[in-house]
Amino acid sequence: MNTENYRLAVKHVIETYARFRPSHGNIRLDTVFDETHDRYALMQAGWDRGRRVSGNLIYITLQDGKVVVEYDGIEHGITDDLIREGVEEKDIVLAFLEEPEMAAAA
Repeated sequence: MNTENYRLAVKHVIETYARFRPSHGNIRLDTVFDETHDRYALMQAGWDRGRRVSGNLIYITLQDGKVVVEYDGIEHGITDDLIREGVEEKDIVLAFLEEPEMAAAA
C-alpha cells in the first residue's frame, strides 16, 4: 500500500473516533491533520466535573512507509481499525511500546 492510501486510512480511523462523544462532561474532539509533515492527531478539549480536560487521544505519524502510532489513548487500541482500513500489520509501528529501529538509526 502506498503512502497516500495509508494517509487516507489513518484519517478515516481518526475521523471515526472523532464522531464519538464522551459519556459525560462537555468535551470537544478535534482532528488535526498535517499532510505536509504526515502528522495526524485526535485531540480532546473541554471540561468534566469541574476539571479541565485536554490532550491527545491518538497521535500517528507516517515515516518511511510505516504507520507509526506515537500515542494510542483508545481503550481497546486502534491497530485493528488500521488493519481493517487496509494498513498492513507489518507496516504498523507501536512507538509508545518501544523505540522503533527506524528512529534509533536516524
